Amino acid sequence: MVTSKNPLIFVVEDNHVYNRLIVSFLKTNKLTNVESFSTGEDALKAMDKQPSVVIQDYLLEGMNGIEVLKRAKKIAPNVEFIFLSGQDNIDVAINTMKYGAYDYIVKDQMALKKLVNKIHKIQSYNQLEVSKKRYKMGVILFFVFLAVFIVALIAIALMYPQYFGLKMGGI
Repeated sequence: MVTSKNPLIFVVEDNHVYNRLIVSFLKTNKLTNVESFSTGEDALKAMDKQPSVVIQDYLLEGMNGIEVLKRAKKIAPNVEFIFLSGQDNIDVAINTMKYGAYDYIVKDQMALKKLVNKIHKIQSYNQLEVSKKRYKMGVILFFVFLAVFIVALIAIALMYPQYFGLKMGGI
């Protein structure tokens, strides 16, 4: 889950030039907490760091992006996956979404800009979720304190009926 202004982002891309390009573009756009990997296996080994977002190429040597996604979600269930791939195939895109990817972006001249926009959308959504949870907690605490206040007021009224104009009958 992306909740901070500088979330941990993993870039998994086996093309070293494109990998560096993605990392550089993210850092230029104030997303500086980035770690890059050239294989899915290496990214999975580091998944205990609980990244907020994984930018994943679909076709990698060894395991493909779907396999990385499935295994990563077992380790870090709240991680969001954005596939950034040269595969311009709707079936591939649908398949990634079926397994829990946040989005699928085809590598083109606008891909990196789209990528940053998607990360910002994830951040905005998660900040909204945090705000909703805080609001709910505030409402719950208000009613708990109100209930405690009422119970305390009743207890005081029963202990000191003369101050509340209550007439307590005795046996």
